[in-house]
Parts: sequence; structure tokens; C-alpha cells
Amino acid sequence: MTAERASGSSGPAETLFSGTYAAASSSFAAVMFLTGLAALAVVPTLPTAARDLDGVALFPLVAGCFVAASLLGGVLGGHWADRSGAHRPLAAGMALAVATLLVSAASTSIWQLAAGRFLDGLAGGMGAVSINAAIGQAYPDRLRARALALMSACWIVPSLVGPPLAGLVAGWWSWRAVFFGLAVLTLVPALVVVALLRGRSWPPAPAPAPSADRPRSPALMVATAVSAGAALGQYGVSGWDTHHLLFVAGGLALLVVFAPRLLPPGTWCAGRGLPATVLLRGLGSGVFFTLEAFVPLLLVTDRGAPPVLIGLAFTGAAVAWAAASWAQSRLLESRPRHHLVVAGALVLATAVALAVAGTLPAMPAFVAASALVVAAVGMGMFAPSLTVLSLSHSPADRQGYASGAMQTAQNLGQTTVLGLSSALLNACLGAGSADSAGYAAAFGLLLAPCLLATLLAARTRIT
Repeated sequence: MTAERASGSSGPAETLFSGTYAAASSSFAAVMFLTGLAALAVVPTLPTAARDLDGVALFPLVAGCFVAASLLGGVLGGHWADRSGAHRPLAAGMALAVATLLVSAASTSIWQLAAGRFLDGLAGGMGAVSINAAIGQAYPDRLRARALALMSACWIVPSLVGPPLAGLVAGWWSWRAVFFGLAVLTLVPALVVVALLRGRSWPPAPAPAPSADRPRSPALMVATAVSAGAALGQYGVSGWDTHHLLFVAGGLALLVVFAPRLLPPGTWCAGRGLPATVLLRGLGSGVFFTLEAFVPLLLVTDRGAPPVLIGLAFTGAAVAWAAASWAQSRLLESRPRHHLVVAGALVLATAVALAVAGTLPAMPAFVAASALVVAAVGMGMFAPSLTVLSLSHSPADRQGYASGAMQTAQNLGQTTVLGLSSALLNACLGAGSADSAGYAAAFGLLLAPCLLATLLAARTRIT
């Protein structure tokens, strides 16, 4: 590594795609494009796959496995990147992403599909953390912000074409064709990316700090226990017999014991500052993820909506999120951040009301589908505002810890809120209620975290 590179300076002509950085920028952009395409194309097809595999009751497990595994994958990728550089876990994540698409495509049971989603979560978690670490290792300070902006831009095209294209393929052919097609599309670029990463001269991983100065990081065992607890809980809420309740108890015990070790002290009681900010991130993400999981399931199993409608709803949600995020950063930047958190929570509550209304037989299917778009508007204001607040509440040498806590809270919130809604849905269906009534109850439960976030937003304010 040259003295110029080590000092973080670069010549005026150097850009992300200059000779020095072209290979890294191309590799990272390809990874993010493929990740976005796979993520946004696969999710709308999962309800159809669950129905065809006679596994609708276990759909929360399929949806939650990805989130539970991504927490573990993020910790695993972070430790690996710290030990030997970010390029190795990034390459491993790409290879695993191709393999998991094939596992899911060949599913003969809902359990195999859940296993595929779990492996996909591992790959996604490793990739997300590795990309951030790789940007820090590969670029000087002046280019890092541009590299991060490039990574965000790589999701634009997948968000526009991925979901509706996947819906058309699933409707005209099969949901399996979506998985197989993505595996084929991803294989050759993944091999090229791995070759570029192996052939590139990488700076060595930073030497570990002395133990007294090294910031505490969650142990791999803790992350494994939390991921296992989340997965056990998602399986347990699929039924109400003794067998399932034992799984719920086991999963809950693991979460109660280990999850607090991954979050700032005072998170559960919404302590002012960072703890409340972290808690609200979990609440909002849980509401949005549950809508994202159950609205398509409602449309497929109860309303008979075509897959292309679900794909268009996901595309609309991606565009709405981006537009709201832009608006809060430009048009509303002078407003206090905790006010934007309140506004986002209220918009999420409106989306929940739309989802409840969409369960009524007299309502057209697009009413329920529109809930995803409205919820994305709320999250476009809610999530970035909380991220800014979390960094403001943290000193410079603890912002990495704050970012990790926010990511952990997001994953825990998603699995917890989804699990509670799933338990209520399955309880209603088990009691003989109509499917639409069960979905209405599950959606109605989401008003509680929306209201709680609205009431607690003031505790996130910067004083």
C-alpha cells in the first residue's frame, strides 16, 4: 500500500472507476445489483411457493428464517472481515447466494424452502457487512461517501424491474422458474466478482486493538443463540399444541437471555437517547416487515390476486420509500428529527388501517396491495430519521456500535412482531374464523407498535 493510499489522500483525477479503484467499484456494484435483484424478485413469490408446498401455516417461518440468519451472517462476516479482510467473506457470501437459490428452487417441502431462506439470510448478512467493511478498506476517505451512494443507486433498477418481472414469470410459468432463473443470472457474474476480488491487491485487515481499548462486540455464540431463538419462535407460533408451545418457550428463553447483550442498556425500557432510538427502529421495522410478509400471503391465499399485482406492489413500495427518504433529507431537513419519526409512525398506522380494510370481501385487492406502498412512505421518513438520531446520540468512536445495535434491533423487531401477528392469525384460524378475519386481527395488532412508537418518539430527541 502506497504512502498516498495509507494517508487517505488521492490525486485529483482519481474517481471510483479510475485505474486504481475500477476493479473494486465494479465488483461492489455487481454484488449490490445482484443482491437487490434476488432479494426484490424472490420475496413476492414466497406466498405462492408456500401455498403450492402446502405450507401456508409455516409461512412465518419461511419469512422469519431469512431475518434470523442475516443477524448471524452479519456477525460472522464482521468477524471474518476483521481477521482476514473483507474480500473473503464477500466472495463466500456470493457463492452461498447462488447455492441457496438452487436449494429453494428445488424445494419439495416447506422445510426445504425454509432452509434455503435461512442460507440466503446467512449470505445476505455476510454480504451487507462485508460491503461496508470492504469500502472502508479499499477507498480513501474522500471516495467512501461516493462509494456508499453508488451502492444505494445499484438497487434502483432491481426495485423497478425485479418484482413485476418475477410476478410475470411466476404467473405464466412457475415460482421455481424465478429461483432457477436468478441462479443462472447470478452464477456467471458471481464467478467474475469472486475472481476480481481474489486477483485484487487488498490492504491487510487492521490489527486488533489492545484488549483494553477494543470496543465490545457481540460474540458469535450470542448471535447464534439469538438467531436460533428467533427461528424456534417462528416455528412455534405455527401451532397451539404442546409440541409447538415448547418451541415457543425455548425460543423465548434464548431471546430473553441473549438478546439484551446485543443492545444498549435501557433499550427495553426506552431510555432517553440511543436506547429509545434503537427500540423504535425495532418497532417500525417489525410493522413494515409483517405487512410485507402477510399482505402478499393474503392476496395469494384469500383474494386470488395474480402474482404480477404483488410484484407491482413491491415495486411501488421501493419507489415510495426512495421518494420519502429523499423528501425527508431535502424538503423536511429543517424539521426536528423526532417529529419526522412521529410522522412516519402515523403513516405506518395508516398503512395498517388500509391492510385491515383490504381484508373485507367487498374491497378490491389493490386496497390491500396499496398498504405496502403507504407503509414504505412511512418507513422512508421513519428509518433514516432514526439512523441520524442514533449517530447524533453516539460519540465518534461508538458510532459503529450504534449502527450494529440498530441493525440488531431491526432484525429482532421483525421476528418478534411477525411472530406475535402469526400467533394471532393461527389462533383465529384454529378457532374456526374465516381467513379474512384472521388476517384482519393480525394486521390490527400492528397498530400497537405504531402507537407505541408515536408516544416514545420524544425520547429520541436531541437535547
